[in-house]
Amino acid sequence: MDLGLHYFTFTQPEWETTLADRLTETAKLADEGGVDLLTVMDHWFQMLHAGGPFEPMLEGYTTLGHLAGITHDIRLATLVTGVTYRHPGLLAKTVTTLDVLSGGRAMLGIGAAWYDREHEGLGVPFPPTAERFERLEETLRICRQMWSADDGAFDGEHYRLAETISLPQPVRGTIPVMIGGGGERKTLRLVAQYAQACNLFGGPGEEALETVRHKLDVLRGHCDRLGTDYDAIEKTILFQGAALDDVDGFLTQMERYAELGVSLVALMPPPYVDPVPWATGLVTDVLPRLKEI
Repeated sequence: MDLGLHYFTFTQPEWETTLADRLTETAKLADEGGVDLLTVMDHWFQMLHAGGPFEPMLEGYTTLGHLAGITHDIRLATLVTGVTYRHPGLLAKTVTTLDVLSGGRAMLGIGAAWYDREHEGLGVPFPPTAERFERLEETLRICRQMWSADDGAFDGEHYRLAETISLPQPVRGTIPVMIGGGGERKTLRLVAQYAQACNLFGGPGEEALETVRHKLDVLRGHCDRLGTDYDAIEKTILFQGAALDDVDGFLTQMERYAELGVSLVALMPPPYVDPVPWATGLVTDVLPRLKEI
């Protein structure tokens, strides 16, 4: 099983003077230590359950551009970009730029958006849920078209592009898409139809495991109905638990997730602590054994 590192909080001791240095050092440790995927938040305000808007939050793609320049092997993505945050043509161009400058290491992490306060706070339109999902599907179609030989118009219900020109093209010809969320009727159907990876919430305990099992069964059903390859979709989880407190117990849980087809688990440095020793513990104590699963 592969390891991901999700850098979801910048609230660390003395963050006012150490934020950039700690982020840089953590990313280098992850890259050199063999972590497969490094993701950052794509929010303007910190989430309420993680301290709220008056905690520090960096803009996601600027941050990834910096990380691309200081790393060599690790994949890079947001977890995840809300569809309302950027016009889809500009989003495709932004992610393509990250991909080209990182040597083909970008993923597009995307979802339907949910955080109304940050939209209202910064004056960004926040349509109703049904419309956001319509916009998400059109965005996925636009990105697919921009990463193809078709540079013609796109005429959708919400977005109209006269030309879908995007040069240079991604290093691998396209960019893998990861859709975050476990909504069974819409989100997982979009994963089956458009994505190369999904991200679900995992955690300690039987209930979390069974939830992931159920979501993957739903995803398989969508793939069967759409005629897409379920096995080709990378199954990832964001683990909401403390792996370093009980490494043996964590690895036992990961064996069970691997049996479900999960191939990557992303872990998060806890708030209010220095992420550098935490990341050191991950690559030293967890990653070598996790790779054996």
